[in-house]
Amino acid sequence: MRTIIKLSMITLAFSMVTACATTSDIENLQSQVDGLDASVKQASADAANAQTAAADAAAKAEAAEAAANRAAQLSQDTNDKLDNNFRRSMMK
Repeated sequence: MRTIIKLSMITLAFSMVTACATTSDIENLQSQVDGLDASVKQASADAANAQTAAADAAAKAEAAEAAANRAAQLSQDTNDKLDNNFRRSMMK
């Protein structure tokens, strides 16, 4: 019985020593958590900047498309006028 108690005490002491985290382990983990937190904040800021840039690019693309459509319509109108003038000159 005494041997069992002694072995239990030794096992308990050994498990307490090996299972408990030291202060330096906790500080190391905290510094890793802080580093990850900073990385997450930077990634969020980068994502927000990218989203703003994408919205600006979409707006510029829409404006360019509208300008191209206006130019195509003006070109078509001019071609129609030239065709009409040519037909009139051929009738004379």
